Amino acid sequence: MTTPHSTVAPAISAQNLTLTLGQGPGAVQILKGIDLTIPAGEIVALTGPSGSGKSSLMALLTGLDRATSGTLTIASQPFTGLSEDQLAKARRGRIGIVLQAFHLLPTMTALENVRVPLDLSGQTQNADQRARAELAAVGLSHRLHHYPAQLSGGEQQRVAIARALAPRPSILFADEPTGNLDAATGAEIINLLFARQSETGATMVIITHDEHLAARAQRTIRLADGRILSDTAA
Repeated sequence: MTTPHSTVAPAISAQNLTLTLGQGPGAVQILKGIDLTIPAGEIVALTGPSGSGKSSLMALLTGLDRATSGTLTIASQPFTGLSEDQLAKARRGRIGIVLQAFHLLPTMTALENVRVPLDLSGQTQNADQRARAELAAVGLSHRLHHYPAQLSGGEQQRVAIARALAPRPSILFADEPTGNLDAATGAEIINLLFARQSETGATMVIITHDEHLAARAQRTIRLADGRILSDTAA
């Protein structure tokens, strides 16, 4: 079993990451010096109360936001100091992200949304077939040509998960991936994520309030007040 002290080459390495919003006396420290190493292939649950900094940390680790200070390396690629375009290129094909807000493109169908990361990463061969297969895996074969506005919140969540899985990323981040799903569908999606991780050997980082889900991870990192409170292997 992988532990925080594994000798496997890290997929994620962060040193003294901080995030501060605003300047001067009104500045608010969101993250207060995060040191973190996640070996390739590890399944990690990020837990903690609301406002502890979980989603902010994920935003930094995925390059969707920039740290105020500290250094970050993802899949041997230094993320510190990269431009927006460079960060986007660094993510393509190697990082899959499931966000709570979905961020589906409203003018594209479910099928087209799932194709986007395949096209951007140059994985165009059989892209339509692969996108259809991912949507089938999340139970949405009957919604291929529906637009986000025509889908329920749970269906949009499943499209977002299919989109994240489509390019077979080496690192998958999921922020409350079952937050908009009923219990039965949520269990199916989690089983799909874990099955895909087992199949591909991807590193998986899941933000969750669900203790049962966290218990399935190989390692649980608990945040509180912008700091790592505990870091334990299962």
